[in-house]
Amino acid sequence: MYLFLSWAVAGFVAGTVFASFFEWTLHRYVMHRPFAGFQYPFRAHALVHHRIFRADATYHLLRDADKTTIPMAWWNGPLLVALCQAPFLALAWATGLWGLLWGALAASAGYYAAYEYLHWCMHLPKQRRVERSGIFFRLNGHHLLHHRYMHKNFNVVLPLADLCLGTLLLRSMVSFAQARGPAVPDVQPGRKPHQRAAPTPAQLPPDTQPTPTR
Repeated sequence: MYLFLSWAVAGFVAGTVFASFFEWTLHRYVMHRPFAGFQYPFRAHALVHHRIFRADATYHLLRDADKTTIPMAWWNGPLLVALCQAPFLALAWATGLWGLLWGALAASAGYYAAYEYLHWCMHLPKQRRVERSGIFFRLNGHHLLHHRYMHKNFNVVLPLADLCLGTLLLRSMVSFAQARGPAVPDVQPGRKPHQRAAPTPAQLPPDTQPTPTR
């Protein structure tokens, strides 16, 4: 049992790292361009999701009818988790270390669940507890920049692949009218990475509203 648990832990760590690179590859080469004639992910993500949700105020849901374009289709989860297990299944089959496979399976399932939940909270903020965390704050800025630069920041959960593969962007290269909110960092050029965005006048308390100039 100890040996099984040890390999399960190793599989969980390896599965998490693999999931980051799997997410990056899927996002860049399948969801942002037609892949071998298979256009469903490209149309659903690049043509629909990115058309509705941009890096400005539309980064947050404006029309309730667009809510269904935030998550993936229900069958994507089981399929993607199963695909992630291919190398671990082959390794477990060859070595008999089945704990490795179970650990990787738990990591992949958890990674996908985190992807869907974080992505949902990013585009439909409700001041949930997770949205008040520093990790979410940084990941939200990371994803906001992806909606500004679709060739950057492909990871949503763990930007390890972005870091290793040269697509990590910490702040915008030009100034733009970005989305604002308590869980949205200021990603403008010249700012420190992940500095809080200045509130708009509408977000200020009544007694601190700027006095209009004549």
